[in-house]
Amino acid sequence: MQRHSALVPLSHEHQRLLFVCRYLKKDAAPYEGFPLETQAKFEYVVRIFQEVMVPHIQKEDHLFDKCAGYHPLVDAAIAELQQEHHVISRMYAGLTDSAQLEEDMDALATSLEAHIRKEERSFFELLQRELPAVLNNLKLD
Repeated sequence: MQRHSALVPLSHEHQRLLFVCRYLKKDAAPYEGFPLETQAKFEYVVRIFQEVMVPHIQKEDHLFDKCAGYHPLVDAAIAELQQEHHVISRMYAGLTDSAQLEEDMDALATSLEAHIRKEERSFFELLQRELPAVLNNLKLD
């Protein structure tokens, strides 16, 4: 199903965040211009969370607010995704420059990737199917 225009900005941000997930994993392939040292990855994730992730979650919270209360499946999905936002935020907040940093970033990347894929493959499809009128009146940027 083609992505509704109201959701396209979130999908574009998801694409960028999926790259971050691949880059943060322990077995990351080299990407030109992106160092593989743990400290450099840590500094990168801090910057990306501040520049991309925080505003992204704010947009999703707005989406959740606008879509809540219309359909029980949507409401259940919103509750689940909000819980995942809290878990991912706690994982990020728990990153410290320690001996376990590489493993912690890998776990964060794995959780964030699964969350993004759930939003893209399930939640956005559900919204497009069940709440097209809400999406037609939604502006996220």
